[in-house]
Amino acid sequence: MKRALKIGAIVIGLLILILIAIPFFIDANVFRPTLESQLTDALGRQVKVGNLSLRLLAGSVSADQISIADDPQFSKNPFVQAKSLKVGVEMMPLIFSKTLNVTELTLDEPEIRLVQNGERWNFSSLGGKNTSAPQKAATPASAPSSSSSAKTSSNPNLSVAKLDVNDGRVTVAKANSDKERVYDKVNVEVEYFAFDKSFPFQLTANTPSGGTAKLSGNAGPIDANDAASTPLDAKISVQKMNLATSGFIDPAAGIAGIAELDGTVTSDGHQAKAGGTLKASNLVVVKKGSPAGRPVDVKFAAVHNLANDAGNITQGDIAMGKAVAHLTGSYNAHGKVTTVNLKLNGQNMSVDDLEAMLPALGVVLPPKATLKGGGLDVNLASTGAVDQLVTTGTIKLHDTQLANFNLGQQLATVAALAGKNTGNDTSIQNLSSDVKMSPAGTQANNINLTVPSIGVLTGAGTVSPANALAFKMKADVSGMSVPFGVTGTTSAPKFTPDVKGIATGFLEGALANQAKGANAQQENPINSVMGLFGKKKQPPK
Repeated sequence: MKRALKIGAIVIGLLILILIAIPFFIDANVFRPTLESQLTDALGRQVKVGNLSLRLLAGSVSADQISIADDPQFSKNPFVQAKSLKVGVEMMPLIFSKTLNVTELTLDEPEIRLVQNGERWNFSSLGGKNTSAPQKAATPASAPSSSSSAKTSSNPNLSVAKLDVNDGRVTVAKANSDKERVYDKVNVEVEYFAFDKSFPFQLTANTPSGGTAKLSGNAGPIDANDAASTPLDAKISVQKMNLATSGFIDPAAGIAGIAELDGTVTSDGHQAKAGGTLKASNLVVVKKGSPAGRPVDVKFAAVHNLANDAGNITQGDIAMGKAVAHLTGSYNAHGKVTTVNLKLNGQNMSVDDLEAMLPALGVVLPPKATLKGGGLDVNLASTGAVDQLVTTGTIKLHDTQLANFNLGQQLATVAALAGKNTGNDTSIQNLSSDVKMSPAGTQANNINLTVPSIGVLTGAGTVSPANALAFKMKADVSGMSVPFGVTGTTSAPKFTPDVKGIATGFLEGALANQAKGANAQQENPINSVMGLFGKKKQPPK
């Protein structure tokens, strides 16, 4: 028994010595041309690898550097550069017949640059074996020729049991643009990878400005003519996503905030469908807005045309508490700035829930003033480039109260005519207006404001991008039309009676009363207002 144990120990020792010695007799670099050739053939791009070393116990060959060329129509710089490449191989064919059978690929710390030029990406031609005649490469700044999409390609006959990317860094950009998005800590795990079959994958990454993203599902087979058109069916989860830098929303729109996203995305290679829920905190809707006071929940669904980089929003339910508005329409992200054609509709939305949204819209109320109770109706249409967006439509506010703001005190002349005490709060029975919002400011026309303690106020005016007010209004009280102006800002409005307009109105009223006869003096509106200017009309002698 002891003899058998000794023999076994000797055999094991010899095997260990052999395993240690084999790498000294096999120069792994003899496989470099084969490895470069196989990867170049598989990717359709020139692949260069550095010094190779054999790791027998790990069953792999390692390269200390690797680079993959970019599509020459985009750039002469590498598409991928990685610190190292580990290639899992079948050891027995390697040792005894020096045959390189690849089973796994692992890229460590790669730098990957994704660039979109027109309708194509620089990774669109990855994996394609072009069977047409060679074409002259375009300069890096030029768009790919239309003939490239007509070429006939086929996928390489390559499959690996496992394909990994560790600690990568991906830069996403558009040609001839300085705007870039950088995703770091990119990790990708793919099992049973093959160009001509569907394969499971999982991707995690840090999004720009500190968020995290996870995408998992199935992809493939790789489209031999355009890798960007590869079918996909996956779940997506994003945490602490900065909306302004995420790439999901054009930064020119001025939308900002931190969002949590859970959804799905499916693509047949031509059309992608996305849907799910998004919860945004500290939301800002306009460039000069400030964060909303409470989170906003969005349930969305969209259909995107991959070739045109445009699509339709089929569902956009925007909720703040019980207040819900519905956003639908189309967008086109093909140009430098996204253009949209959207409609927003909301009926009887709770003012109490919406009040916290006003700062995000750039609306600043007077100090300590708040809106309480009632409902809001909106029917708006937004068109144009998102940095020059024009929004038109109607708004209606009913049965609400502007607390801690005494409109009667601001309109002392008008309130005196009404003969009522308005109190510290302003009750609003109805407020409606046609609005037009653009980078030049906001226009409000056909304003109709009913304040029970004062009367009906009508007019029109503008609000500048700096919130400066310029309104001409009229108050219909006690059978008279009293004009006044509103200036200042939304946070500090100034109400100024139009003295000339008032005098003209009173004179016209007096003349009309004189035409009535004996009761003219009693009905003369001048009698009701002389006290407003510190005088009393003397009776005739």
